[in-house]
Amino acid sequence: MVNSFASSVTARNTVMVHRRLSRGHEVELVETNRRGHATRFAHDAARRGVDVVIGYGGDGTLNEVATGIAGTDTALGVLPGGSTNVFARTLGLPNDPVDAVDHLADGIDAGDLRPIGLGQVNGRYFCFHTGIGFDAAVVERVERRGSMKRWLGHPLFIWAGLSTWMNGYDRTSPHFRLHGDGGPDVDDGYFTIVLNTNPYTYLGNRPLDLSPDAALDRRLVAITFTTMNAGAILRSLAGALRGGGVRPAPHLDIRTDVSHLVVEHDTPFPYQIDGDALGSTKRLEFAHVPDAVRLVFPSRTAPDTDPPDTDPRDAHPPDTDPRATDPRGSDPRDSDVAGGHGAVSGAAPTGG
Repeated sequence: MVNSFASSVTARNTVMVHRRLSRGHEVELVETNRRGHATRFAHDAARRGVDVVIGYGGDGTLNEVATGIAGTDTALGVLPGGSTNVFARTLGLPNDPVDAVDHLADGIDAGDLRPIGLGQVNGRYFCFHTGIGFDAAVVERVERRGSMKRWLGHPLFIWAGLSTWMNGYDRTSPHFRLHGDGGPDVDDGYFTIVLNTNPYTYLGNRPLDLSPDAALDRRLVAITFTTMNAGAILRSLAGALRGGGVRPAPHLDIRTDVSHLVVEHDTPFPYQIDGDALGSTKRLEFAHVPDAVRLVFPSRTAPDTDPPDTDPRDAHPPDTDPRATDPRGSDPRDSDVAGGHGAVSGAAPTGG
């Protein structure tokens, strides 16, 4: 599944990725053009018995693909195509899709497919985290200027964070209550990150490590800030940048090995899933789902590859224009690639 609107996806590297995956595999390239397409296409691929569905786009695209194949025998493949690519980099993949595809293809060839756990909130899966409150308000502001993500990247997120802090989020009153596994009830939550993996994100090449306890073979971690005091927040985040996770503090509620959690309030609060803003709600119910999806684990060292026979700028996948879009309209989210020893498939346009 390919999101041709994602920040790092181009016609040229789509051709190169397609060519590499086609060595020894039957590959179907699918592009998506609106929210939800990747989930529907991935679910259909799983129903048809496709071995692997690869999400090639941003983290939002990957989320949709994982949601579409969760609970089936079809495996999930990951290629970085967005601006940050948190999940792909967590797996150790290079941030460049042309470099990363060799690692992914080697994992497919080796048959290194292992089940991993996913988080679930209000019935929807997430691969690496869900953000609630201030974090989600920042993502929401970024998405209002989604067309600028390809060109501005991290500076856009910094601008969104500062502008949301100044005038886009109420810092005087708590936004939600929290109760569930791992600790006493919290009545004064300002923002929460529920982690399925660590790090939370990357600032350039530096991981923002919130908790080393968040891992694919463990249950969820929830970290809640009970203040919007700038000094307290910056001290915690500075510690996360140094590595090892945030340190316990009076303004933090830290829960590990969480299987069930509820966040709620009488007034709606914003939330985002895997970097995709989903609006506001009055209640979120979290669960950890072990062995939810089979993941292709990429190789840590990619094999040497033969040079291409032709200039990839002049090549196109069979019967496929890498920039083709649905005549019904375009959506800056994703496209799809399918594969495995039987077939390999791709992803649709979602969140970058």
